[in-house]
Amino acid sequence: MKKSYLKLNSPVQYIKGIGPRRSTYFKKISIETVNDLLFLVPRRYVDYSAMRQISDLKINDEATVIGKIKAVDVQRTKHRGQIVKVLLADEFDTIAVKWFNRRDLKNRFKTGDSLLVSGKVTFFHGRQIVNPIYEIITEQEVDKTQGTVIPIYPLTEGLGLWDIKRAVRICADECLDDVQETLPESLLRKNDLMALPQAIRNLHFPGNLQDAFAARRRLVYDEFFFFELILAKRRSMAKHETGISLPDQGVLTHRLLDVLPFELTKGQVEVIKNITDDMVKPRPMNRLLQGDVGAGKTVVALYAMLVSVENGYQSALMAPTEILAEQHFVGLSETLKELKIEAVLLTSSIKADARKQVIGKIASGDAQIVFGTHALIEEEIKFNKLGIVVVDEQHRFGVMQRAALVNKGINPDFLVLSATPIPRTIALTLYGDLDISFLRDKPPRRGEVLTKIIKENKKQDIYSFVKNELAKGHQAFVICPLIEKSEKLDLKSVDEVYHEIASIFCDYSIGVIHGRLKSTERIKIMNDFRAKQLDILIATTVVEVGVDIPNASIMLIEHPERFGLAQLHQLRGRIGRGTQRSYCFLFLNRYLAPETYERIAYFEKNNDGFALAQKDIELRGPGEILGKKQHGLPDLKIGDLEDDKELLFLARDDAFGTITKDPEMKSSEFFTIKKQLRKLTPKEKLLSIG
Repeated sequence: MKKSYLKLNSPVQYIKGIGPRRSTYFKKISIETVNDLLFLVPRRYVDYSAMRQISDLKINDEATVIGKIKAVDVQRTKHRGQIVKVLLADEFDTIAVKWFNRRDLKNRFKTGDSLLVSGKVTFFHGRQIVNPIYEIITEQEVDKTQGTVIPIYPLTEGLGLWDIKRAVRICADECLDDVQETLPESLLRKNDLMALPQAIRNLHFPGNLQDAFAARRRLVYDEFFFFELILAKRRSMAKHETGISLPDQGVLTHRLLDVLPFELTKGQVEVIKNITDDMVKPRPMNRLLQGDVGAGKTVVALYAMLVSVENGYQSALMAPTEILAEQHFVGLSETLKELKIEAVLLTSSIKADARKQVIGKIASGDAQIVFGTHALIEEEIKFNKLGIVVVDEQHRFGVMQRAALVNKGINPDFLVLSATPIPRTIALTLYGDLDISFLRDKPPRRGEVLTKIIKENKKQDIYSFVKNELAKGHQAFVICPLIEKSEKLDLKSVDEVYHEIASIFCDYSIGVIHGRLKSTERIKIMNDFRAKQLDILIATTVVEVGVDIPNASIMLIEHPERFGLAQLHQLRGRIGRGTQRSYCFLFLNRYLAPETYERIAYFEKNNDGFALAQKDIELRGPGEILGKKQHGLPDLKIGDLEDDKELLFLARDDAFGTITKDPEMKSSEFFTIKKQLRKLTPKEKLLSIG
């Protein structure tokens, strides 16, 4: 028997035919070891036993064809975009294949090459396939595809489909026997799952599509099961922790309700009851507060922090950016002064002398409420008596950062605020270790927000409209994707937009804010804008969250295609906080691919953050909308939270059932599970952190 020199943990550079240089291409698709390569799940499969001829293709068909390139053309569009066109022919017919705004394909295709394309057939001056998956293949490879099921892997420049297939074949031949089962026989039988080594073989070398789908099902179940198992273990551990009992005494909280210039909504009252019921219990609260933009989460968090203070404990609120921490501090300062509460702000920008004074107040307990960024978790920061930790926009923090702040106290209560709406089924799954409250209704008497896509040739009309709004005493935001002009990105920067806006709105005062400004400058600019000393504020996404200017009724967003739906919704949430009608204009100054325009058009017609979040997950996957490292859990690389929902709930039931049956998994039945769990969670102490 031939001796194998490869192991599962061997770097891919040692696979025959790869080497150090080519291994860098694999690294771009997150493949660094043999094990990574074996567990690389194809994006899709193409069944060549049902290969289509071009002449048979009909409009709206999802099809895969192989043909010869007869012509290649690259065209510029009037909006500075680019179209790469290929005329593809088999022995019977031809079809146009087009890619929009793919500069990397400009010199990719040559006449005479054999090309595999897979996509939807549409019609524009004839049949065409737009932005398809493609692969340039040799004549020998054309012959190999006939009558087989071919996996289509994620690719990168310099790495072709057949490069991956050859490497996978070598690794499977040499190392597949080393892959160990991760699930007990009882779960395999219960859920009709194939053994893991067989699943990997069928994943890459399926005899038919059914084998391929069954293999993927096994790997998706694995991913979901261990994801949920960690949540189940967290919840089990949290039940046995001893915390602090913090009853709502009404000393400060009732006074808060008296000084607020508005009444709480029914939803806020219900959520506050959820939280105070948790805080009075002698175990740590672990609760997620989900709320759409402008739903009033900050007031709820303040109420909870005051419960802690009136019981003689400190409260801490950690925000992901300095501007958000500053806005919380500045925005609540007047209310806290009325309540005679000592509050401090701690960020990295605070100068040495002031920082020393703030740290001293935190350590002595004089600082009753502490606002800050990740600066709060630095080793020198000591709390006197920490009762509750509030983390705002928690998906931007890693689990280590959240753990570090919670560990500043002795099992303090923990409240997560999330203004990135997540559909309920997904939230219950991803945050199964937390109790969840949903805050959907917004405070009454809020003005309607109208959103409109504006083409470049209509921009001057909008500027005239904005002048009319400013003349009424209202204010405007202008959002840009960049601070400075970039040679690589053809996008408008803050500097460019400032000069454009200043030349048109010369009778109005204009401010600029972005992340590179000093903390003192940012606070002054925001205070000036809030005090109506500035009419227009040009900004990057530093104003995405936490900025509350009721008088602002206009938002202009340059290059909205550069932002995700959730981020656009957050930006739009900066207006519509007063009683007047507000307007959000999306400036498009270039051609957009159909799928990109569809996303922007969906945003134009929808104001519901939960619906937009659902759409964002469908379009971009959960990783981007939720933050890839937010949970301290294994990444979801394979499963789709929507398409694989039934498998997700099945895995969740099995995982929570396992922990209910045997919390410590001491039974020999769960030996394989426990072994795999150790690999996924090397820091067991973090399991109790939301």
